[in-house]
Amino acid sequence: MPRLIANALLFQLGWLACVLASQRPWLLVAVPAILAIHFFWVASWAREGRMIATVFFLGSALDSFLGNLGVFDFPGESRLLPLWLALLWALLATTLNHSLAWSARPWWRASLLGALFAPPAYLAGARLADVSLPLGTITTLALLALIWALVLPLLHQLAAISRATAKPGP
Repeated sequence: MPRLIANALLFQLGWLACVLASQRPWLLVAVPAILAIHFFWVASWAREGRMIATVFFLGSALDSFLGNLGVFDFPGESRLLPLWLALLWALLATTLNHSLAWSARPWWRASLLGALFAPPAYLAGARLADVSLPLGTITTLALLALIWALVLPLLHQLAAISRATAKPGP
């Protein structure tokens, strides 16, 4: 139980560091530190590493797609997803088999959790990182609720597949 609480707290600390890193990039040093702590605690480094990498790339692709659709407008001229937002996906992946594992079954629990909690997290992150929401706050939050009602159960399914196909050993 203490590790689950630590996992949740480290994710929250990482979330805050990433969002604030939009203005203070040096705060991104927290991410490798949090990932190192996570890997120190878990038994299967390879399995967790593959899952974290997969969630990082899939989540980054999703947020990049949403950014290019005009759901988010990041400061600056780049069409690329900011690193701080991409790294949030890696941090989220560290919770799927740990502090968020309780939400995997039944599937609707993850769907409800994603729909209710992801949109306010995006809104808070957008405000702290000076990201604008061109579609408006209500439309963006509703769209994110629908997306995350699907995303979190799918991420849990990915984690289950990762666990089922894992080879023994670190």
